[in-house]
Amino acid sequence: MKVKSGMSKVLILTDGKAGHENQSKAFARALGCEFEIVPVQFKSKFHKALSYACDRLGIRALGLVRGWESVAGETRRSTAFVAVIGTGSGTFYAAKALAKKLGVTCGAVLYPRGYDIASFDCVLAPAFDRPAAAPNVIEIPANLVAADAAFYEKGVAAFYNHSGFTADQVAARPLVAVIVGGPNKCSTMSVDWMKRELDAIFADSAIRQFGNSPILRCVTTSRRTPPEIEALIDSYPWDYKLLYSKDHFNPIPAFVKLAKRLYVTAESTGMLSEACTFGSAEVVALDNLNPGSHKFRRFVENLRADGYVDGSRKVDLSAQFAAAKKLMGL
Repeated sequence: MKVKSGMSKVLILTDGKAGHENQSKAFARALGCEFEIVPVQFKSKFHKALSYACDRLGIRALGLVRGWESVAGETRRSTAFVAVIGTGSGTFYAAKALAKKLGVTCGAVLYPRGYDIASFDCVLAPAFDRPAAAPNVIEIPANLVAADAAFYEKGVAAFYNHSGFTADQVAARPLVAVIVGGPNKCSTMSVDWMKRELDAIFADSAIRQFGNSPILRCVTTSRRTPPEIEALIDSYPWDYKLLYSKDHFNPIPAFVKLAKRLYVTAESTGMLSEACTFGSAEVVALDNLNPGSHKFRRFVENLRADGYVDGSRKVDLSAQFAAAKKLMGL
């Protein structure tokens, strides 16, 4: 990535997970910095386990990790990184160790449970992780989202081209969109449950608030959506339908930007975070979560309590980002 003149540059260490990498990108942009991304990984599960003990002892052993060598060698000393950041347990120790080697500050996104929290310069921790109060820990209500106005403008233009809708049509007919994910360790997704949710979405009572204007009902599934759920969704009379098994186009940026109401399955924390941060839609979480107290449940309940879910309030992290920039010395 070419660095723009006058802009500082941070090093992002990635574990290869898009959801983690995108949050690091969002953090870098919030710091007002360009970034370079370098993949890292522990040499083995044993080395990862050992990193927790080493960290508690104040030992920053880069020998536990592979991938960092490309940015710390003599040939790269001309690249002046001002900070190292990482998201996820596969990056926390490496970020801290490499920041020490380079003599710069270290930031983390998500709560680095098991590591020495005090030796990170800044931690952006979601509220659902129940982070301990500390001067260097900044609590945030949702995941960070690496997007901007240009991203959504491009997404809307692509959606119009893909769907055949025009801007005038969408302006005249309120758009109601549904984003369907899939089951995970804390959620299920049965045909019976999905049918109840879709029947409620298509019921007259669900659209009464939009007055006499006929609405545009839109839906997208994901790579995690089970085939039987896609088949059920396919049987409803949508105005626009994207089944991931048949078409990999991504209408979600347009849904976020254009929707008046946006339904998102509750296990999709990244999508809920995006919906609660951008656009102006009322966000509704379709509750497919398993019973009990777990982080997915806490995530949705916290968003609902603050008016982001079942409401139209949007996440504003400007104060948190200002505090993070100060902690990172930027």
